[in-house]
Amino acid sequence: MTKKAIVLVSGGLDSATVLAQARADGYECYALAFDYGQRHRAELIAARRVADAHGAKEFKIIKLDLSSIGGSALTDASIDVPDAGGEGIPITYVPARNTVFLSIALGWAEVIGANSIHIGVNAVDYSGYPDCRPAFIDAFEHLANVATKVGVEGQAMHIATPLIDLSKAQIIGLGTGLGVDYSLTVSCYQADDEGYACGRCDSCHLRRQGFIEAGVSDPTRYR
Repeated sequence: MTKKAIVLVSGGLDSATVLAQARADGYECYALAFDYGQRHRAELIAARRVADAHGAKEFKIIKLDLSSIGGSALTDASIDVPDAGGEGIPITYVPARNTVFLSIALGWAEVIGANSIHIGVNAVDYSGYPDCRPAFIDAFEHLANVATKVGVEGQAMHIATPLIDLSKAQIIGLGTGLGVDYSLTVSCYQADDEGYACGRCDSCHLRRQGFIEAGVSDPTRYR
C-alpha cells in the first residue's frame, strides 16, 4: 500500500530538506504551500521549483490573507524586517501561522488518505518562534487524533518533524546527502521579486552560518 504524506513546502531550505527526506523514506508526497499575504512572491515560486525537483505527486497553493490581521513584519508592510539579532520572540513571528497551516494540511491529509504530515520546524536554529517547539507539535498531533474521522476510527495521524533537533549545518549536511539543490530555495524574509536575498535579516544570517559550519558552498543569490 502506498504511503502518502502531506509536506509543507515554503520554498526555503528546511522544507526542501523535509520533502527530500520524505521521498527517501518512501512516501508519495503531496506538497502544500500557502499564499498567506507574505511580503514577497519569490518563496512561492521557489516552493514550486522544489516540489517539481523532488517529484511531488501534487503541488497545491492555498490562498489565505493573514495580512488582514497583521502583527508580523512578514505580513505587514508598515513593519520593517529587522536585521539579525535581538532578544525574545522576533517581530517576524507570524501569529498562529503553523497552527493554521497544519490545520489545512490535516484536512487535505484526510481527503487523500494520508496519515503523515511533514513540516520543517526546528527547535535549535528556530529564531524563537513558539510554534516551532516540540511542545507545540505534540499538542497539535494530539489535536489531530481527536478532531478527525481517521483519528476517531483509530488510524493515527502523525506530525513528522525530521529536522526538529538538528542545527542548520546538520540540516544542510542531511539535504546535501539527499541531493537537495539549495540554489532552488529562498529563505530571506525580504527577498526581491527575482529571489535575491538581503543578506541582513535573521533568516539570511542563520542560512549563511549554516553553510559555513557545514563546509558547503553557499549557493544563495544575494543582492
